[in-house]
Amino acid sequence: MELRSIVQNVENERGLVMVPACVRKDFYTDGSMSTQTSKLSATRPNTRSHELQQRAERFFPGGVNSPVRAFRAVGGAPPFVERAEGAYVVDADGNRYIDYVGSWGPMILGHAFQPVVEAIERAARNSASFGASTESEAALAERIVACYPAIEKMRFVSSGTEATMSAIRLARAATGRKIIVKFEGCYHGHADGLLVKAGSGVATFGIPGSAGVPEEIAELTHPLPYNDLAELEAAFDAHPDGIAAVILEPVVGNAGCIAPAPGFLSGVRELTRREGALMIVDEVMTGFRVALGGACERFSIDPDLVTLGKIVGGGLPVGVFGGKQRYMDMLAPLGPVYQAGTLSGNPLAMAAGLATVDYLLEHKNEVYSLLEESAKAVAEGVADEASKAGVALTMNRVGAMWTWFFSDGPVRNYEEAAKSDTAAFGRFHRAMLNRGVWLPPSQFEAAFLGTAHGEAEVQATIDAAREAFRD
Repeated sequence: MELRSIVQNVENERGLVMVPACVRKDFYTDGSMSTQTSKLSATRPNTRSHELQQRAERFFPGGVNSPVRAFRAVGGAPPFVERAEGAYVVDADGNRYIDYVGSWGPMILGHAFQPVVEAIERAARNSASFGASTESEAALAERIVACYPAIEKMRFVSSGTEATMSAIRLARAATGRKIIVKFEGCYHGHADGLLVKAGSGVATFGIPGSAGVPEEIAELTHPLPYNDLAELEAAFDAHPDGIAAVILEPVVGNAGCIAPAPGFLSGVRELTRREGALMIVDEVMTGFRVALGGACERFSIDPDLVTLGKIVGGGLPVGVFGGKQRYMDMLAPLGPVYQAGTLSGNPLAMAAGLATVDYLLEHKNEVYSLLEESAKAVAEGVADEASKAGVALTMNRVGAMWTWFFSDGPVRNYEEAAKSDTAAFGRFHRAMLNRGVWLPPSQFEAAFLGTAHGEAEVQATIDAAREAFRD
């Protein structure tokens, strides 16, 4: 069946936005969560969220369980979310927002996507966890292998941090070497050795690393500028037979969205093979988002190890590390590398992941066409409004992830991203939030959308940006 026969074609002033009927209908069961956009407003009530924040501060450092949620980088009071559906979240005061955070990436099919909700409910009736193997683990693994040829075997874990930490341990065991190379601004979780010049909250708060990490551990991580093959070659020259692995985000998302330069990823692959080091591609963010097979598919790369998370668990806590069988078979009980987890492969996450990945497999063409068109429309539309208002802004986008950098120059690495006007971004963030658009609360985080974002959401976002740039 041709794509045009299974989508609704919607014209607007920016061009064609393609909305699959199978995605857009019947998932908005509450009238207040419909796709009709609310009137834009420059103010919003926040009494209940403020009360909840004060309560949370009694129990959690900064009142949050992950630092960037505190809104310290953008100012204003963080709303407390009560529920979400489709492209929208609703806070404790009843304010409704178009959501471009998407739980930091997993909600590619929208919040409370009916097949995922039903799958979780069915699984939960049989118990939330067994601490034993289940059929659903191999079922989801089978789908992942079909999308990622580089993954011959894998292990499920409960977070992206676990996945990258385990992949690095495996790389060190496989090579007998200690040094890990990462790239500045790339965030690979909060394991000790990976917090050196990391992105995400580390970049948001301007922290060079983290207290509590011994120098002996930090010294084994060598950060290099992203998109700079000459620096990587120099590192190999400086440490012959010393580098165990090079780990990278194939598309940086945790310093804002930064695309790989032409030839960069293939160059990393060539250098690691030549020098006997492993290439670890961290696709926790890009996996199943920039293509069905993630960045490995989009950029035709064949790494030794891959890490996944977010989308692959349908919004539940999950991580994956996998790769070539010769490395994965070094894990216990087959080999000497130990890794374990009580909730690894838990049935709720497997059920949510299966429902999500099955839908993406069955609707690959229309889903990824929609994501590309909608992301292009909203990212370019807001950038156009900035240009009209005389606001310096650089937009980077790869597929359905992007960043509006408040900068007048290109952004190709973390050093250039760090030149952005973070105060201007903070003002923009507050203005957009007050107009019903929820953006990531940091200049150094990528924005995401999903299949539930249609013409109405795109246009409302552009309209809100037009007003925000006038503030």
